[in-house]
Amino acid sequence: MQITIISVGKLKEKYLVEGINEYSKRLSNYTKLNIIEVQDEHAPESLSDKDKLIIKEKEGKKILSKLKDSFVIALVIDGKQLSSEELTKKIEDIKTYHTSSITFIIGGSLGLSDDVVKKANFILSFSKMTFPHQLMRLILLEQVYRSFRISNNEPYHK
Repeated sequence: MQITIISVGKLKEKYLVEGINEYSKRLSNYTKLNIIEVQDEHAPESLSDKDKLIIKEKEGKKILSKLKDSFVIALVIDGKQLSSEELTKKIEDIKTYHTSSITFIIGGSLGLSDDVVKKANFILSFSKMTFPHQLMRLILLEQVYRSFRISNNEPYHK
């Protein structure tokens, strides 16, 4: 199985880099992992709705240029919420009925463009709460790792 994460922005915080490195290492026992960072656009606090849309569209084009043939899961606050066990089943179903390649997409601070969301095969939400997109990468990797552990009946998911 191939897991790809396309994420907007470069990680700067050392604790996030260390956490992502740890889960990447753990996941290497189960899957091939590819993390692709696309450059974020400068987004000052006082943007008009039109400017926000322009930034999301620019970031969206960068994301779409990195997509390969894969089952695409976009992380969007209004997506479907799943438990860890349901995410495990979703990953297993994708592997069994669709493809052995899954791409998760994490947008920038303004979210994902409509074009990216439309390209997704599934829209996933981790919560109605808002998380920093850099932190979301770590949370996603932990949940994907948890899914592989559950799938293999290995202890971890309590």
